[in-house]
Amino acid sequence: MRSTINNYLFVFILLMGVTPLIAQTISGTAKDDGGNPLIGVSVYIEKESTGTVTDLDGNYSLNTTAGIKNVIFSYIGYEEKIVAIEVKNGVNVLDINMAISSKLIDEVVVTGGRIGARSRIDSPVPVDIIPIKNIINNVGQVDLNQILTYIAPSFQSSRQTISDGTDHLDPAQLRGLGPDQVLVLVNGKRRHQSALVNVNGTVNRGSVGTDLNAIPASSVEKIEILRDGAAAQYGSDAIAGVINIVLKRVWDYQAM
Repeated sequence: MRSTINNYLFVFILLMGVTPLIAQTISGTAKDDGGNPLIGVSVYIEKESTGTVTDLDGNYSLNTTAGIKNVIFSYIGYEEKIVAIEVKNGVNVLDINMAISSKLIDEVVVTGGRIGARSRIDSPVPVDIIPIKNIINNVGQVDLNQILTYIAPSFQSSRQTISDGTDHLDPAQLRGLGPDQVLVLVNGKRRHQSALVNVNGTVNRGSVGTDLNAIPASSVEKIEILRDGAAAQYGSDAIAGVINIVLKRVWDYQAM
């Protein structure tokens, strides 16, 4: 009997020593002064690698060990908040309200960018409309292939060396597919493909593409890029998408 009691006491003492090491939970809601939930608040525990962000309802949950913890709440435009809480067994609730910071952002530094507001988001398929005549002096490129490579993320064209005729005709890709799967239109009409077959280990060897550089960039008003397969409407040469080059009108040249 005494042996059984001693065993129970040993297990009890062992559990008492292990309990602080068992993961406990801190959860709650982050709101602003008006009681509205804040989305994406960074929540982490000081001197620990534990961290999370609040969800769409401003809720968060952290796992930690028992003891006194400093929970740090950080959010852009709001004052950082540090709250001390004694973590006990079970779920520990910590709701906070964050105040708007009195320090305003005086300067915004853009470290990199291309061109914004060019995509038609109200169309069934993604379409980029790039006003070439407005950006040609800002991109530092002189031919259409390189301008589109710089501006359009889905477009890629690289200059080739020691590759026969491909040295003079840069193969262009859309969405990583071959040049012969990109349909090029000029003012809505099909542009003929070149007679050059890419060989000698070049990009997309064995395919025939359209020479976009044959069209002077200075004569282009805008370029419309359909970044989706349009084979059902145009045929198999539009599997990767469609590039429609809109040329300047006569009176545009007279105004220059």
